Amino acid sequence: MLGTGVNVIAIVAGGLIGTVFGKIIPEKMRSTILQGLGLAIMLIGLQMAIKTGNMLVVIASLVLGAITGELIDIEEKLNRLGKHLETRLSRQRHGRFTKAFVTASLVYCVGAMAIVGALQDGLNGDHSILFAKSALDGITAVIFSASMGIGVIFAALPVLIYQGSISLFAGALQGILSDPVVLEMGAVGGLLILGIGINMLKIKEIKVANLLPGIFIVIPVVIMFEYLGMY
Repeated sequence: MLGTGVNVIAIVAGGLIGTVFGKIIPEKMRSTILQGLGLAIMLIGLQMAIKTGNMLVVIASLVLGAITGELIDIEEKLNRLGKHLETRLSRQRHGRFTKAFVTASLVYCVGAMAIVGALQDGLNGDHSILFAKSALDGITAVIFSASMGIGVIFAALPVLIYQGSISLFAGALQGILSDPVVLEMGAVGGLLILGIGINMLKIKEIKVANLLPGIFIVIPVVIMFEYLGMY
């Protein structure tokens, strides 16, 4: 779990730097920076999503993921956790801490680098992917925290749990995470990242967290499609 540990440290360090020095950036400028980040995140999501090998897999996974996510109501649970942390650890009000925490958590956890990197970390001790992700996340944390506040730092907690769990159970997952599965998980994750960008630009509020199960529902969907000769 060395790769995940470095990733967590990078997010915390970047978040602290952004929180301290972000205060000298005018609010108007921070808002514009956040809009630029939203556009960049949308582009990253699109680039990931168009790599799908079968759009039906993506559609089926998102629909089933939405049903599962709404039943569990992941979005509400993340918001509750953010509000709890906000009450105990921050002076920020009006949900700014919670928004920063939820947005950053989703950005850092959704994507192929988190999944593949954690697998490589757990299976053969190859930390290279997560080290690269750590550099990207650290830089992003600086910008995020400068624009949204200290809530970004606490996004390191979901990263630790999410990536750490994948690394710990990498041996069991190795047999089912074939190349097509990883590809489609990345495509679904790309659409969720696109949704995060839309939320950041306040175009439409999308319950991205409630769509998260779709990433993992990809696994049985791809297996079924391969069995039926549809992939």
